[in-house]
Amino acid sequence: MTELSLEFPSEPRETDEPRILRLVVAYDGTDFRGFAAQPDQRTVAGELSVVLAKILRTTPDALDLTCAGRTDAGVHAWGQVVSLPVDAGGASRVEPEKVLRSVNSQLGPEVVVREAAWAVPGFDARRSAAWRAYRYTIVNRPVPDPFLVRTAWWVPEPLDLRVLRMAADPVLGEHDFAAFCRKGPAGSTTVRRVFDSSWHDLGDGVLRYDIRASAFCWQMVRSIVGTLVDAGAGKLRPSDVLRILRSRDRNAAGRVAPPAGLVLWDVGDV
Repeated sequence: MTELSLEFPSEPRETDEPRILRLVVAYDGTDFRGFAAQPDQRTVAGELSVVLAKILRTTPDALDLTCAGRTDAGVHAWGQVVSLPVDAGGASRVEPEKVLRSVNSQLGPEVVVREAAWAVPGFDARRSAAWRAYRYTIVNRPVPDPFLVRTAWWVPEPLDLRVLRMAADPVLGEHDFAAFCRKGPAGSTTVRRVFDSSWHDLGDGVLRYDIRASAFCWQMVRSIVGTLVDAGAGKLRPSDVLRILRSRDRNAAGRVAPPAGLVLWDVGDV
């Protein structure tokens, strides 16, 4: 005779899956060797990891920081998105608002967490990004501005805003941007879809270029800006931009704009 079991189902337990901390980070990239951690180099991720490791009671090497856009040396951010898995035990004692205050008290104002919150399960700053938006600022005056030197490119020769705008139009849409990208790993693609490519006159000789795309390849924005500025200065015709784009020849593009004027402005999450 089969014995009747009197065992009852166990109480549901909290999941052991890590929670994902989502941070929106702003930084002045002037004195950093980019975002990504590098041995013996001062980087944004390196500084963040040291502080976050203290908060989470672990080591910097144990953290798995992911960002939406790996900005280069000297490039800034206002809306960089960072994701960080936190194990269930650590998450139980972490309050996002306290993380924000702690990071800002130790790294601000050079690096600042603007927002901190728990993300939806499976969130990843890079893979969950539907688009990234960059801004590039130019000071177009005969005399440089000492108060904008860290965040703008000084271009003393006059730029024709009408020509800049015409030259920016061919960038819109889906193209192979090989002419504007440094060569990446074997098998990688340089095809990108651009949703916005526009110039804005902020007054007093300050111009801003906005570009928003599904993703960007290495030095793409700075290469585009350098070529557009050559057109605005009369060194290229607006129609030359489409010719350069179609050539897929890196040597056909103009100069690469310096990093100081570039800011990762915003990221759209899926």
